[in-house]
Amino acid sequence: MPDTHLTPTAPGGGLVPAPLSIDVPGSGTVRLGADTALAAGPGTEDTARWLRDTLGAAFGLPLPPGSGKAPDALALAVDPALPPEGYRLAADARWGVRITGGGPAGVFWGAQTLRQLLGPQAFRRAPLAPGCAAVLPEQTIEDGPRFAWRGMLLDVARHFLPKDGVLRALDLLAAHKLNVLHLHLTDDQGWRIEIRRYPKLTEVGAWRERTKLGHRASPLWDERPHGGYYTQDDLREIVAYAAQRHITVVPEIDIPGHSQAAIAAYPELGNTDVIDTTSLKVWDTWGVNPNVLAPTDTTLRFYEHVLDEVLGLFPSPFVHIGGDECPKDQWRASATAQARIAELSLADEDALQSWFIRHFDRWLTDRGRRLIGWDEILEGGLAPGAAVSSWRGYAGGVAAAKSGHDVVMCPEQQVYLDHRQHASPDEPVPIGFVRTLEDVYRFEPVPPELTAEQAAHVLGTQANVWTEVMDSQQRLDYQVFPRLAAFAEVAWSRLPAPAARDYQDFTRRMAAHYTRLDALGVGYRPPGGPLPWQKRPGVLGRPIDGAPPNV
Repeated sequence: MPDTHLTPTAPGGGLVPAPLSIDVPGSGTVRLGADTALAAGPGTEDTARWLRDTLGAAFGLPLPPGSGKAPDALALAVDPALPPEGYRLAADARWGVRITGGGPAGVFWGAQTLRQLLGPQAFRRAPLAPGCAAVLPEQTIEDGPRFAWRGMLLDVARHFLPKDGVLRALDLLAAHKLNVLHLHLTDDQGWRIEIRRYPKLTEVGAWRERTKLGHRASPLWDERPHGGYYTQDDLREIVAYAAQRHITVVPEIDIPGHSQAAIAAYPELGNTDVIDTTSLKVWDTWGVNPNVLAPTDTTLRFYEHVLDEVLGLFPSPFVHIGGDECPKDQWRASATAQARIAELSLADEDALQSWFIRHFDRWLTDRGRRLIGWDEILEGGLAPGAAVSSWRGYAGGVAAAKSGHDVVMCPEQQVYLDHRQHASPDEPVPIGFVRTLEDVYRFEPVPPELTAEQAAHVLGTQANVWTEVMDSQQRLDYQVFPRLAAFAEVAWSRLPAPAARDYQDFTRRMAAHYTRLDALGVGYRPPGGPLPWQKRPGVLGRPIDGAPPNV
């Protein structure tokens, strides 16, 4: 049966994110077909398996092991002379396709580029017609990332995302060369990780009776109970699946605020001398919650036990402990908290929170891990090894970098993907500032006031996906895409200053990328605005007018 779908893409294939360089030596093409063999050198086994699972499925290719010497061969190799995540992809009609990476991750990112070069068919799970062949023009691509931390936060506490949805999210991160999934596992509205020592965390804390629809000022409720959690085996699977794609899963266990779900399960964790913590349930609305953890030895031991199990599940060098939005009213009213302040000779309740965070910083350091938290943890001072997620703007990250702390830049005014994408009233549940695709493309993670030495503390950047108003995969897709593609280019590519970036070229490449997202079944926001089924008429949001402040 003759081959079909032989039309090659143009050189470069509309790649997103943009590579460092593309050289087109001639006008020939490389065809990967039924006879193509896959030669996988040491360190490339995961990528070889991934290629068979994806390109093999999309084109019906067996990709058996081979020598890599035939004209249609596909060869993978590691060359330590390249940067660890850098790669070289060479397609030549004389010897097929060779992907060489500085390390296993570099080989994998090169394979992601190959998939894009083969067109949208490469993103499907089965051939569109018998005898499909994969064809690409001769070219050599040299590439590597700007930042080591290229991440996305996924909030599964506010609205639970079943395991298959998390695995799908990992595939989408990998397709955009993002390498960190920050998994927000606990909050007032739900506890999503099985802790075997404390079963009530999921028996009670994983379920709420109902859910606010839209912004917390909305009069609407979804009266269905909502919840779910990941078993420890689920999380081992997620972590292993991520590792095969060279993605690190960073767990977040939020303390001492955002903790009502835990207190509902174990009331002794709360400020029992201020309120009746036995009356608390898993929170069903949004906002900053006054019910915070008590600064007691009981609480410290409880969370040490929790983190013991967390460390056994997540090999990530970083563990996120939250530390944000912790109101101090209950501590001010608590005799127990005031006694702790006096015992430790602390200045005030802010210093008490700093003591709380420092305790877990030492605890994690003693076990070979690093604490990372939201920029509020800077208040009161940080231990030298702690890192900061700068969310309230750039200022926290600037202060952290200037004081020698590593930083992940994720300012809410720029890269919170729950914020609306257009000023139109048709935007579903409009939250926050307007952040268009172009706005995200012009985001710069490194503030100009940092010196080169200080800027070296910027580990990278992260887009945050908070799910208060995202109650389904459809809503997640709409809010995240296509803006995550622009963010990925910011994180990966060495772009010029924001004003000098070629947004027109990016939109040209996005025309090809939309066809890949279509093949993957991603329900992104179309450039012309939401489709009828993407709108949420009558569900109240909280739009903020004007440009976001640069703080």
